[in-house]
Amino acid sequence: MKPLKEYTIPFVGLKLGLHSFEYEIGDTFFEHFEYDEFNTSAIKVDLEFNKKTTMLELRFTAKGTVNVNCDVTNEPFDLPIENEFFLVVKFGEEFNNENEEILIIPHGEYEINVQQYIYELIVLGVPSKRVHPGVEDGTLKSDILDKLEELSPKEKTLENDNEEIDPRWDKLKNLLNDK
Repeated sequence: MKPLKEYTIPFVGLKLGLHSFEYEIGDTFFEHFEYDEFNTSAIKVDLEFNKKTTMLELRFTAKGTVNVNCDVTNEPFDLPIENEFFLVVKFGEEFNNENEEILIIPHGEYEINVQQYIYELIVLGVPSKRVHPGVEDGTLKSDILDKLEELSPKEKTLENDNEEIDPRWDKLKNLLNDK
């Protein structure tokens, strides 16, 4: 996958200290990753970039909404997203991203691309089970919920309790009481 230029930060020209970057993440960003779980998205990612003499510290903060389909009713709804991620970038002999919180890049590097970290920050901020808020508070009216209610098991009525019980069950219940 080709890195997107707007997510590449040339840190060699930056002064030591704190720098801020803002990214507006929309549908085209996720199309680049071929991720189609979101109907639409509007997310703001703030990146606090702290350049130090021997390392870089990156703090990502994502806030916004993604429009997803409910896992229960398949109704689309806007799901608020809020997530944070902290990354330390150190310099070493060769590239190493095995540790999720520490990235090691070669000494000669002069820029870092943050698109993969932004993508993971947003995707991992979405809960694994997405339930429409109307389902949770009972205000959503949909055909699927009506059908689920219709097909759900009903409680026994008193008429069913008065039916004759097979005497073999009584004998089994006596075994439990004979202890």
